[in-house]
Amino acid sequence: MLLAGLAACQKNDASAGQTSTKLNDLSQQAGQKLDQAASYVGQQVDAAKATAQQNLDTAASGPSINLDPNALASQARANLDNAASATNAAVNKAMGSTGAGLETAGRRLQQWSSEASTTSAQSAPTESSDAQKQMDK
Repeated sequence: MLLAGLAACQKNDASAGQTSTKLNDLSQQAGQKLDQAASYVGQQVDAAKATAQQNLDTAASGPSINLDPNALASQARANLDNAASATNAAVNKAMGSTGAGLETAGRRLQQWSSEASTTSAQSAPTESSDAQKQMDK
């Protein structure tokens, strides 16, 4: 029995040695994978930096804008002239509409006044005739 116990202990020692070797292998593989991942991330960062630098260089070398004060003043003047012309046309139209409306209102007032005075003139003798008849009685 003693021999069987010793054999079992030697077997456990051998198993422990194999486990240690497997753990070392796994840790080396994990380290390699981490190194690969770090390398990939570094490559991606370098590529993004290169693209950003290219975009900056392209933007810096783009066309420049030149402003000519005389051209701006001329365009502003033309815009003001167009606005003044449109405003003048709108005011003239409004005045024409108002004038026509006032003219129509004036004619209607004259017509009403004329009709009112004609009606008054016709009814006035009737009233005086009635008054005369009352006095005659």
